[in-house]
Amino acid sequence: MEFQPILKDLVRKKKYSELILFIKTKIPENKINSGILNLLGTARLSKLKENETGDKLKEFLLAIEDFRSAHLKEKNTPESMKGLQNFIHVSVLLFDKLMRRSTNNPEIVNLLKDAENYFNLNKNFYEKDVSTILTIIKLYKRFTYPEKVKYYYDKLIKNKYFNTKSIISYIYQNCYFKEWTQIDFFNNAKILNNNLIRYPETELKSLSSNQKKKSNKKIKIGFFSSDLNRNHSVSYFVKTILKNYNKELYEVYLYFNHKKISEGEIIKKVKILVDDYRHVFELSDIEAINLIRDDKIDIFIDLMGITSESRLQLIKNRVAPIQISWCGFCNTSGIKEMDYLIADKNLILEKEKNLYHEKILFMPDIWNCHPGFDFKRTLKTLPDITNESIVFGSFNNFNKINQTVIDTWCSILKKVKNSKLILKSSSARISDALLRKFENQNLLNSVELKSWTNNFEDHINLYNKIDIALDTFPYNGVTTTFEALWMGVPVLTMSGYNFNSRCGSSIVNNLNVTELVAKNENDYISKAVKLAVDKKELLDLRKKIFNNIQDSPLFDQKKFTSNFFDLIKNLDYPKV
Repeated sequence: MEFQPILKDLVRKKKYSELILFIKTKIPENKINSGILNLLGTARLSKLKENETGDKLKEFLLAIEDFRSAHLKEKNTPESMKGLQNFIHVSVLLFDKLMRRSTNNPEIVNLLKDAENYFNLNKNFYEKDVSTILTIIKLYKRFTYPEKVKYYYDKLIKNKYFNTKSIISYIYQNCYFKEWTQIDFFNNAKILNNNLIRYPETELKSLSSNQKKKSNKKIKIGFFSSDLNRNHSVSYFVKTILKNYNKELYEVYLYFNHKKISEGEIIKKVKILVDDYRHVFELSDIEAINLIRDDKIDIFIDLMGITSESRLQLIKNRVAPIQISWCGFCNTSGIKEMDYLIADKNLILEKEKNLYHEKILFMPDIWNCHPGFDFKRTLKTLPDITNESIVFGSFNNFNKINQTVIDTWCSILKKVKNSKLILKSSSARISDALLRKFENQNLLNSVELKSWTNNFEDHINLYNKIDIALDTFPYNGVTTTFEALWMGVPVLTMSGYNFNSRCGSSIVNNLNVTELVAKNENDYISKAVKLAVDKKELLDLRKKIFNNIQDSPLFDQKKFTSNFFDLIKNLDYPKV
């Protein structure tokens, strides 16, 4: 019996249930190869997409096992490799769906560990395949292996196996490592720009010119983001603007780049703050460009930059006479058509402006402002003062914790007797690799991992257990630094060589606690130890931060909003 025509016909007709049944009942075991097993797993997933009922987890796990079998059935064949790719991809997908806020499901974690083992058994073979490398990168991101993620991106780029998405990921990944200079960011962002597509103007609606200059017209501002539907940092900072802008002078539009069906509370809250909003996720680039051009936006503010869900093609094809990068990515976009980048003088030095593709707009104080929190704060004494111990903490994304950061933190823990370190990340990660790095220095018992808390107030109150917060470097925290300082917890940071490595220093400098900015790793260690040993100085610093934080530029929403619009309202139009 010839199976292939029947299988192809069932796929063409999208009869996935019949396809699964046919494979399971009509094809003898000795005739089932890796290709059929891959088809079986794919059919199960396709069936899930079309049918919302049934045990989804069970079907996911069955599909994963089909892909595992496809990989193991044959050795070093294209279908075997495809089986591994599918196994990794779907395991990662399941991990993200079920474990966004925790890592307490050993079955799912073990799937990812199995995937890594399969890859490593024949790594030399798989490393020759671009698709497999892209898939293993997904895996290592969940394993908190920033070094391995970087290694494989380096491999792709070196061999010129890249597309726009992989260039974006490559640039972003290198934010975590000090080996990259700002020249590296500048040059690679230029490569990204050169890989973006310019659509024929014949397919695009005409771009409004000089709308802003017309008398008695409100200036139309458009904000674009893929991050407003979740507890993402951007959703907090953009609220500062949306809550406080002058509706008599400005008309504000929001462009949401996420699925309407998943519209959450955050979007519902920001919608009511603006004049109008648009959903562009399901629109093609050309459709989205034409929609925004139709709105006759004067100033388009991109809140994404070089991040995974960005729509840089819109910027490349110019949706507004003035285009500005702010908030979402702390570095250059590389895009020729991105006219401006908002920063402050703590972030980018005058002599460095030529290392950014955009013209730099300097805010007078700080480039970002947090709207604050709705619950009452209470000044706490040192959490563990009665036990004569010091608790350090960092709630930054675990991918920011590179080996240099760990070595520096371990030096601090060794120098400060009985000290502890609490780590917490905003996304689920398998932390074995991270913990092993502390274990290698005999400090595993000094480190505590906290899982994600669904209640935001519980998350904020966890800062009451922290004496001193430790910032990551070269990729500093932003939201976590605002949070810690709001709760009166000093944040020790290190000033680096570019925008994303100076965010911490900009924040604490605007609070006038410059003693918390270290010049290098040795200075960082020295400052941490000094603060930990001198309890009186630490208590005085906590009181100073707690008492001054709300009136500082970090949380002065009205002043920030006024400065923001003063900065952009009189910008000259570039020649379009």
